Amino acid sequence: MGRADGRALLDRYEVSLRGLARKSRLRTLSDRKGLDFASNDYLGLARSKRMVEAVAGALAAGTPIGATGSRLLRGNDPEHEALEAKAAGFFGAERALFFGGGYVATFAVLTTLPQKGDLIVLDELIHASAHEGARAGRAEVTQVAHNDTHAVDDVIRTWRARGGVGHAWIVVESLYSMDGDKAPLDELIEAADRHDAFLFVDEAHATGVYGPDGRGLAHDLEGRSNVVVLHTCGKALGASGALVTAPAVLCEFLVNRCRPFIYATAPSPLMAVAAATALDIVAHEPDRRERLARLVALAGKKVADLGLAVSGSQILPIVVGDNARAMALAAALQSRGFDVRGIRPPTVPEGTARLRISLTLNVGEDDVSALFDALAEEWKQAR
Repeated sequence: MGRADGRALLDRYEVSLRGLARKSRLRTLSDRKGLDFASNDYLGLARSKRMVEAVAGALAAGTPIGATGSRLLRGNDPEHEALEAKAAGFFGAERALFFGGGYVATFAVLTTLPQKGDLIVLDELIHASAHEGARAGRAEVTQVAHNDTHAVDDVIRTWRARGGVGHAWIVVESLYSMDGDKAPLDELIEAADRHDAFLFVDEAHATGVYGPDGRGLAHDLEGRSNVVVLHTCGKALGASGALVTAPAVLCEFLVNRCRPFIYATAPSPLMAVAAATALDIVAHEPDRRERLARLVALAGKKVADLGLAVSGSQILPIVVGDNARAMALAAALQSRGFDVRGIRPPTVPEGTARLRISLTLNVGEDDVSALFDALAEEWKQAR
């Protein structure tokens, strides 16, 4: 039966953790220290005075801290509905639904809307939440090479040729979280139209930063009958939660059939207030996007000077390759006061461990220059 205290039950977990450590893949939690080159608070809204005042005002007016139940029970607050109405208008969609986070929202959509007999086509570099949601759902799933529209066409044609009769769902990020590159959305919507397919666009890292008034890279696709879009509230919008925008009938279907929506306690009404305020800020303070664009341009020049690939966005991957070397380089920069994190498999493909440098308005141009001066020195030593 093993040791009397039952510790033998834990052996396999300890063995697994030791294996991760040997591969330099053991994760640990660490505090926020140094200049912010790691968060997704791209527009610096998480601590903005206007956001703080909005939440404080809502509390003073009696808005509850917690929803205390699911949306279909007593957890449907006026703040949720106000945010959803504002978001639908802002993004140009028929309707929006508010979820507790981006991961659960993506999982919810892909386990609910694609039906048995449908096909989900995933970009190979899409968020883990999309992979998990697709696998947990009822549709057939395949993945294609990153940003390869021809591969999307081929997969759907092959599926049809062997008897596929449902609808295809093309699932992509508009701006990829670990590579910082953009999806070919114009080509993808053409493919969706050709194949009578749906296009699901995860705008997590583009919402607030790109498009007119910060409406994202898919702004001109919203409102179409075959387009579903995810906008997270916990990145550039500085709050938490996520909004799914879609045709009204699909949102109604989610309300009635989506288990992660039906059975989960609703997000805090205070977060709905915060997210609604953030939409107002990004619409009326374009200077935030302009300042971020200047940081992106400066950092791009610094990366090019190092002879490395430039992403062209606020997400700058510095691919190192080896797990241990990537983590050592991150630790060296952290010791110099720059909060830069190392990213290892399975978050990124094997052999592509990297630094993920994130640009936000929590730093200035001098900070960006100082970081890349330090990176140049550490990179040379690491080589």
